[in-house]
Amino acid sequence: MNAIALSTEHISKHFDHFVAVDHVSFSVRRGEIYGLLGPNGAGKTTTIRMLLGLLTPTSGKGAVLGFDIVKQAEAIRQRVGYVSQKFSLYPDLTVAENFNFYGGVYGVSRAALAERRADIFRTIGLSGQDQERVSALAGGSRQRLALACALAHEPELLFLDEPTAGVDPISRRGLWDLLYALAARGASVLVTTHYMDEAENCHRLAFIYRGRLVAEGTPQEMKTQQMVAQVVEIDCEPLDAALTVLRAARWFDEVALYGALIHAIGQNVAEKISPARALLQSKGVAVKSAQVILPSLEDVFIARLRSVDVDDPISE
Repeated sequence: MNAIALSTEHISKHFDHFVAVDHVSFSVRRGEIYGLLGPNGAGKTTTIRMLLGLLTPTSGKGAVLGFDIVKQAEAIRQRVGYVSQKFSLYPDLTVAENFNFYGGVYGVSRAALAERRADIFRTIGLSGQDQERVSALAGGSRQRLALACALAHEPELLFLDEPTAGVDPISRRGLWDLLYALAARGASVLVTTHYMDEAENCHRLAFIYRGRLVAEGTPQEMKTQQMVAQVVEIDCEPLDAALTVLRAARWFDEVALYGALIHAIGQNVAEKISPARALLQSKGVAVKSAQVILPSLEDVFIARLRSVDVDDPISE
C-alpha cells in the first residue's frame, strides 16, 4: 500500500483574474492528521474542493488514494468522507434516518448500516439519540452527526473543512479524540481550521495565506525552525496603554495581545527588554515581567503572514 494518501504538485485555481490557490504542493501520509491553517479566504476550501474533484485545477496535478483528481474524481468520492462548513443534514429526518440515507448513497447494505451506526454513534457520542429529529439537536450534536454520516462507508481519507466552527469546547475535544482514534486505525485526515489550539493537535500542518503555502512542518518544527524572529512576553497593565506605547516606539516588528499578555516579535529582542520596560513604566504602565520565550504557534503564524505581506504587498 502506498504510504502517501494524498499529494499535490503546484496545484493552482484561478477565477477570472483572481488567484484563489497559487502553486500549492504538499502530501498527507496514511494514518496522519494534516492541518491547513489560514484565515478566511486563504484558499483552504478551494484546495479541498479541487482534491475532491468538485473544481478543476487551472494548473498542476494531484492524486488522492492513488487516483487522479481530474480524471478519476468519482473513484475518489467513493473512498473518502467529507464534512463541509455547511454540511447538508436533513432537519426533518431523525439522526438515524440521516445516517442511513448517506450510508445508502455510498452503497452500504441495510444490514451493515445498522451495525455500523451503533458502533459509530457509540464512538462519537450519539448513542441514544437515534430517533431525535435533527432540527432539535444542539450545534455540537449536529456536527458529530455530520461526521458520523461522513464515516458511514468507512472512508480511507477524511476531509474536514473547519469542522468545529461554532462548536462548544467539550464537543471539540471529543471530535479530536475521535480523529486520533481514526488515525490510529490507519485513516488519514485533512482538516482546515483557524483555531491555533486545534492546529497544535495535528501531526503536521501547513500555513496557507493568499492562496500559497508559506510554511509547513510539525507544530514543534514550526516553533523551532520556521520562526526567524524572537518573542518577548510582557505581563503588564493596563494592556491597551502598553500596546499603544510599544507600537508607537516601533522597536518590534509586531506587538499583539496574547490572552492577558503581550507578545512583541522582532530581532535581537533581548537587548530591547530593558528600554521597553523603562518606557512603559514612564508612561504609567506597571510591568510585572518581561522575558524572551519560545514562540507559540500563533506567534509563528503572525510572523510568517507578516513577512509575506512585506515581501509581496497587495497592490491597491
